[in-house]
Amino acid sequence: MTTTLEEQSHLKDILRQIVLNPGCLTPAHVVGGIRSIVRGEASDSQIGGFLIALKLLKIDSNPDMVVALAQEGLRGAIVPDIGLSGKAREDIGMIVDIIGTGGDGWNTFNVSTTSSLIAAAAGLTVAKHGSRAFSSNCGSADLLEGMGCNLRAVMPSHVGQFLKEHRYCFILANNFHPSIHYVNKMWSELGFPTPFKVLGPMTNPVVPDRALIGVNSKALGPVMAEALRIMGRRNYAVVCGDENLDEISIAGDTHVWHIQESGEIRNYTIHPRDFGVPAHPLSEAAGATLEENKATLHRLLNNELEGKDIAVRDFVLINTGFLLYVAGTASSMEEGASIARQTLESGKVKALLETFSKATWAL
Repeated sequence: MTTTLEEQSHLKDILRQIVLNPGCLTPAHVVGGIRSIVRGEASDSQIGGFLIALKLLKIDSNPDMVVALAQEGLRGAIVPDIGLSGKAREDIGMIVDIIGTGGDGWNTFNVSTTSSLIAAAAGLTVAKHGSRAFSSNCGSADLLEGMGCNLRAVMPSHVGQFLKEHRYCFILANNFHPSIHYVNKMWSELGFPTPFKVLGPMTNPVVPDRALIGVNSKALGPVMAEALRIMGRRNYAVVCGDENLDEISIAGDTHVWHIQESGEIRNYTIHPRDFGVPAHPLSEAAGATLEENKATLHRLLNNELEGKDIAVRDFVLINTGFLLYVAGTASSMEEGASIARQTLESGKVKALLETFSKATWAL
């Protein structure tokens, strides 16, 4: 592949071009900036300036720019040896993920993490892409590590084994994206979500066959869906709660951009009643500290619900139910939520988490 001048440039030169002529920004500039950062030649101030420039220029409103970001993120990732096709992939079967961009400011309970466990216990094969907290009180990795999982030990070479034996594997971003440490510090220090937040849902190195992706802005929904479509993803659903929540909202309407097998993007709205579940104020499903979220998850897994746990449970059920629906396991959203509830109350989710945790310590 031919390398463009922009891709060979130092980030300092790319920043100069962006500042002097903002209208000249192209996907090649974005790729060039990322590669300069990954080569380790950019200073912290230059990286911060680059992230701020991308934010102000709203590159996450342009599908082509988002595709450039995502493809570069995947280019630098360590891909597990299960591949995109072939016998190893066939042996594992359909793989799914459920993940959000974060950065919505609501600090809700770890819904996608809990939903990923329920979905796996219900029979799906889940490769859950995630990281530690940047914009919330408790990230997906924080919660699972708090529950006893040794996620740092799970390397790309272990993914196939985990998916075959447990139907579940957590893809810790730091272990699969070596270049992420160059921007991690900047993400946390800037204090606002940068366009790089779209990368998490789009750069799972397993490349799931189906996925439920939450975005933190209704304006980002169609952009993310179109970018995924351009990248060849099918049977993916992008969702955004009416409150600009990066989950399916338990409080009211959620907007959906559903990429069909044909490549058509269907846009529709769903509500908790579509799942046979009552709506709850979002405040009742709020997350908190790691210790409090661990305690909530413990009660959910042990069917020892109290107070606001009902809202949290229902929040988890509608998100899991929709993933089961997108994956084809459930014929309707209501059936998906019903399967999710039966699975949660059966004790299978608790058993799965315990087995997965033990396996991570046996590596």
